[in-house]
Amino acid sequence: MVKTVVQEALNSLISDLRATHGDNLSSVVLYGSAAAGDHIELRSDYNLMIALNRITPEDLRQAQAPMREWQRLGHPLPVYFTVEELSDAADVFPIEFHQMANARVVLFGRDPFEFVKLSDVHLRHQAEYELRSKLIQLRRLYIPASVSIEKLCDLMSDSLASFAALFRAVLILHGKEAPVAKPDCVRATTQLLKLDPEPFERIFALRAAGERPATDKEANDLFAAYLLQIEQVIEAVDERHLEHGNQSGHEPHRRTPPN
Repeated sequence: MVKTVVQEALNSLISDLRATHGDNLSSVVLYGSAAAGDHIELRSDYNLMIALNRITPEDLRQAQAPMREWQRLGHPLPVYFTVEELSDAADVFPIEFHQMANARVVLFGRDPFEFVKLSDVHLRHQAEYELRSKLIQLRRLYIPASVSIEKLCDLMSDSLASFAALFRAVLILHGKEAPVAKPDCVRATTQLLKLDPEPFERIFALRAAGERPATDKEANDLFAAYLLQIEQVIEAVDERHLEHGNQSGHEPHRRTPPN
């Protein structure tokens, strides 16, 4: 699942967390690409969720020492929840909780999702919010990246990994089972929404094997095709809102363009 150096770092971190938090430590869970098995060494993050029975500022201050080496290795800080919050917040973070529940490895303690009831009440709203936020950020980052093949390829590769996680929510909204691996999730979404799969496949190829476009024009053309497909995914999610409004007998919300 993970390389020896990362496994050793995880073992060391868990040992330090147990010494730091003692009986307050309930679970340590690896989730995301590394847990799903589709991570890319030296590029993908190893995401951890830590569940404590209680969380005070002192508990978080004590975690600083165990996290120092973990961060030095380039990994993101874990997310902290109390055991109670994991049950109470399932409807607030539906995308993240689906991701954790579907692709996780319990490294220590009990499985915190064993009795968590996932809720999709706010899934469409969060999916559209996250997709639109990442689209806006993608447009902003394209401005400086557009003059460099290397920077543009990195932007497409990194952003597709983020969008792929959100595509799982799109599939769930349509009543489909979401694959765990990101490439499979993207392929299932393109098939469901009848999108052009070529931009995604080319970006996955450059992500896995470093197959870069030969010219600036080719790289920018690929980005344009990729951006169009992302916009179409967002339109499909927005249409789910309109369909829900019509089915419930309410007048669908209509956006008023700014003056």
